[in-house]
Amino acid sequence: MTKGFLAFVLHAHLPYVRHNKEGELAEDWLYEAITETYIPLIIIMNRLVKEGVNFQYTINISPSLASMLGDELLQERYHKHLLKLIELSEKELQRTKDQPEFYRLAEMYNYLYKEAYYFFHEKYHNNILAAFKEFQERGNIEIITSAATHAYLPLLLTDEARNAQIKTGIETYQQFFGKRPNGIWLPECAFKPGLDQILAENDLRYFISSSHGILHAAPRPRYGLYAPIYTPAGVAAFGRDVESSKQVWSANEGYPGDYNYREFYRDIGYDLDYDYVKEYLPSGIRKHIGFKYYKITSKNNWKEVYDPIAARDKAAEHAGNFMFNRQQQIHYLTQILDRKAIIVSPYDAELFGHWWFEGPQWLEFLFKKLHYDQDEIETISLSNYLDHYPKNQIAMPTESSWGYKGYHEVWLNGTNDWIYRHLHQAELKLIELADCFAYLNDQKDKRYRTLNQLVRELLLAQSSDWAFIMKADTMVDYAVLRTKKHLHNFSQLVEGIERNNIDLTKLTELEKEDNIFPAIDFKIYQPRSKVQLRKEG
Repeated sequence: MTKGFLAFVLHAHLPYVRHNKEGELAEDWLYEAITETYIPLIIIMNRLVKEGVNFQYTINISPSLASMLGDELLQERYHKHLLKLIELSEKELQRTKDQPEFYRLAEMYNYLYKEAYYFFHEKYHNNILAAFKEFQERGNIEIITSAATHAYLPLLLTDEARNAQIKTGIETYQQFFGKRPNGIWLPECAFKPGLDQILAENDLRYFISSSHGILHAAPRPRYGLYAPIYTPAGVAAFGRDVESSKQVWSANEGYPGDYNYREFYRDIGYDLDYDYVKEYLPSGIRKHIGFKYYKITSKNNWKEVYDPIAARDKAAEHAGNFMFNRQQQIHYLTQILDRKAIIVSPYDAELFGHWWFEGPQWLEFLFKKLHYDQDEIETISLSNYLDHYPKNQIAMPTESSWGYKGYHEVWLNGTNDWIYRHLHQAELKLIELADCFAYLNDQKDKRYRTLNQLVRELLLAQSSDWAFIMKADTMVDYAVLRTKKHLHNFSQLVEGIERNNIDLTKLTELEKEDNIFPAIDFKIYQPRSKVQLRKEG
């Protein structure tokens, strides 16, 4: 009999980046994440299943990410990108043949990229969503959804806008996974009271909260972070465990900072002669290509050559340490709780493999150790825990997020506050137009098409990624450009429909360029009060 549960929750998300022109720098975000995080996760799941290892975890694949992974154009572009990486790995074998320490790393990359090619192109036919769907159907993972474009929901002005983000996220999930999701990852774990009512109306069973969102709930939760609470609307809220998060995330104490692990910031895209790497820099700008030959070594600029065997041993050691610490947690909680505790450990999925190269190895070691080396902790999905314990305390989580300082400061500050007056005005205008044109039924009508594209442009402008990038001071010009571009498109479309002078050529261009959520319907933005009256009538 196990004494408690461990629930890993991985949050896989990227903003929607799909440009008609190939080689745009921002698309690298997707390619890097596929190569370094999503495919490695798929590979370790295949190995674990083949070895008969029991494991469960929850993963959010955000609607914008799912839309990119399921897009045939981006699939083909990534296929070509992977072939270029394999080509470069062959050149690296030649370049390093007289440098044994570097040559074995070139061999490693050659193998990894060929393995990635096999899983991406040959096994899953360019569609890795099929892999995640397969493991969900096997019962190893539970896939949940998020807001459509990862909008920061507490900072939207209206419930109509929040509902549109949530409902579109659910519909996108259904499109790719063939069923409704049980849970939702609220972007940045950002919650405010009242949001749970919209989740309940959309038949969502649970969400994940920041630690203090649960600990400061009213009334105070009896089990703290180690059992979910139900909001007054009946939606379960799981709290983020502080201890397990710190062990992995902390810049000072977390595992990824160990000096044996691979150094993220040393890459041949910067280290080697430009003429040698320029063919692999489509934009012509130096960037990370994926070949990194050094380990962290120290906090200064001096770096030693990476040793993958030593790093693998360290990953196994850290997996054992993580398991031991969770066992100690469970031992203590068993003494003070009258039910089995659940330790909820949510992380950005891209930490595993992209930022922390050894992260997938660590996860694989951990699942194996939990399966073979102990019988006190069982990994579990959040839905399965609610099946075990359907009765939980009713309490309202407090307004919070998992961002810096725990509230909204990252997404609302002097670097990005200018966006909200425009986003809020766009919300109000779209609600007004959705009400005005509610009588439209012909979806081929140019007005219907225009209204649908208005929703897409606003959803894309609302992405919390743009405000985050402005605050983080990385690729700020791109984040500002995307925000202004979608708001400008929105304004042009509004002008066309209000003046009954719709530019069909421009509309068609936007439908091709910003083609996310093909089944969107502008009526999702109809005033909630009138929708409720129609339901009651």
